[in-house]
Amino acid sequence: MKRLMEVALGMVTGIGGFLEAGSIATAAQAGADFGYTLLWAVALGTLSLIVLLEMSGRLALVSQRPLADAIRERFGINYFIVPLVIGLAVSLLVLASELGGVALAVEMVTGIPFRWWALPVALVGWALLWKGTFGKLEKGTALLGLVSIAIAVAAKKLHPDWGAVGAGLVPTAPRHERAHYWFLAVSIVGASISPYLYYFYSAGVIEEKWDLSFLNTNRITAALGNTLGGALAGAVLVVAVLVFSPRGIHVDAIQQLGVMLTPALGRVGFVCMVGAIGVNCFGATVEIALACAYLLAQALGWEWSEDAKPREHARFSVTYTVAIVLAAVPIALGVDVLKLTNFSMALTAASLPVTVLPLLVLMNDPRLLHKHRNGWLGNLAIGAIAVMSLVLLVVTIPLQILGGG
Repeated sequence: MKRLMEVALGMVTGIGGFLEAGSIATAAQAGADFGYTLLWAVALGTLSLIVLLEMSGRLALVSQRPLADAIRERFGINYFIVPLVIGLAVSLLVLASELGGVALAVEMVTGIPFRWWALPVALVGWALLWKGTFGKLEKGTALLGLVSIAIAVAAKKLHPDWGAVGAGLVPTAPRHERAHYWFLAVSIVGASISPYLYYFYSAGVIEEKWDLSFLNTNRITAALGNTLGGALAGAVLVVAVLVFSPRGIHVDAIQQLGVMLTPALGRVGFVCMVGAIGVNCFGATVEIALACAYLLAQALGWEWSEDAKPREHARFSVTYTVAIVLAAVPIALGVDVLKLTNFSMALTAASLPVTVLPLLVLMNDPRLLHKHRNGWLGNLAIGAIAVMSLVLLVVTIPLQILGGG
């Protein structure tokens, strides 16, 4: 029964971890501008994240080393300084966009401009990190994020053309705005497989004290949780097709997303959508701040644990404090949150090789994984993701210039 509860909570956490500012915004833009034709990018990002989380979780529970620590030990600090710097820089940008998403959700409810909410949101997030434990933070925000199921309910009530939905899972060449189309495709993939997700997940395996008996739990959690999260991101795209596209509405601001569900669910739809944006972005804010602290602490050999009292692991606590304060600054200055989100998702996609390629090597290291290292199918999957990450590295910046708006 306890193991089933772990799986159930892991699935719920997967939904909250997947559906945040980047996934919601990019999926809504894709549906409004290109109909169902970018559903394949959501599916590709979902499958890739399942593979990466399962492997980073398996690495952690077999070797009892989180991903960042394993990369540093295997490749040395001279190499790891590259993923460390890139990971921290990109994560801070993503953290700012998530914090901005929370502030915008509060603005939609109160009417007070979002920039005034940046510091209060950061303070609440910091207080929970300072006082909370890993399990309570992760599962508490995830359970609240179940309000996102309203998006799937709205998608069904709007009666989409399921044949067209299915056709959207097959990549097709766009007929117009090709640079913008491919930029959104890259951003969707970047939003789905942000490196902070597997740094956070592998550290969570250690925090939760998983061992070899959790191998199946890890597989099920990674697969089902992120499948449900990906399905909800797909539902965002479907709703955008049916609500925004017929009216010729382009998503230029996250505030527009507040009314997405009202044609199907009325006033309740507004409450649910604002709640989904606010809660999921807040959960991501906490996770990314922790991921920054995990990454730096593991790189420099500091003691780390969210379950310890802050004074026991002071450098770890200072790191997530600094991260969340730095992320609040651009939001307090009134930066365009949607543009920041798109930019950070694209950079996330471009940064993938520095973590995916080392993970490919680690998953075949018999000293770390013994008999649990990758087989041919696992190597085929992560090899394909590694090739994709190299392609994204090459094309992302040109697409940002040509189609990023």
